[in-house]
Amino acid sequence: MIKKHIIPCTVILTLLVMAQVFAYTLPTVKKDLKNNNLTTIKKEAEEPAFTLAQLEFAEETLPLGDTRINSKMKRILASYGYENLQTNRLHRKAAEWFPIIEPILAAYGIPNDFKYVPLVESGLQGGTSPKGASGYWQFMPGTARTYGLKVNGRVDERQNLRKSTIAACKYIKELYGIFDSWTLVAAAYNVGDVHMKRQINKQNQDNYFKMKLNRETGGYVYKLISMKEILENPQRNGYKSQKAFIAYVAPTTATVE
Repeated sequence: MIKKHIIPCTVILTLLVMAQVFAYTLPTVKKDLKNNNLTTIKKEAEEPAFTLAQLEFAEETLPLGDTRINSKMKRILASYGYENLQTNRLHRKAAEWFPIIEPILAAYGIPNDFKYVPLVESGLQGGTSPKGASGYWQFMPGTARTYGLKVNGRVDERQNLRKSTIAACKYIKELYGIFDSWTLVAAAYNVGDVHMKRQINKQNQDNYFKMKLNRETGGYVYKLISMKEILENPQRNGYKSQKAFIAYVAPTTATVE
């Protein structure tokens, strides 16, 4: 009889012990899940949403609150998205060109963002323009010779990336001495310093974004900003193939004669 009573008691005691274990374990699991959810939500909340205020060229930002400027920036940036522009080729060119361009810009004290000029100037189309501009930096023959490049029937140093970048740096540095603004320098690189000075005086305005310029020059800095954005942040601009992205390591120092 005693054995008959012992077995049920043992089973009951076992069930009671198991109930106590689950009673203390389950709330802990629930609490951990709750904490994990809160952590995830907190992380998502901490990640800032992309805004046009984050875009800049050589640390010069777009004027805030200007509807016309914002609309223009959105439109040009959208045109540079992966769906409209095959950026694989641009990434390859950046990987090839930037390690040569970047240290030369640094040696001349030119903002690193000017490395996007050759991609906008020649990376998209290439070749020689109808007006005669050619090479990585799209120099006109006369301007190229002014800044030390050989351009004749036998040699065209506009096609030499290193030499043409040095010439471009000399020109850009000279432009900065005139305009004291990197966005105006970029615009003047596109249209010429004489035309830019004339427009600044005529409009009594020295903020590139607020000036009324011809279509090409008026969109030039916006194109540079867009090129910078799609190359530095490919994923948020529709660039789908991470494997196709070619990373590059830029030299940190350089001596340029």
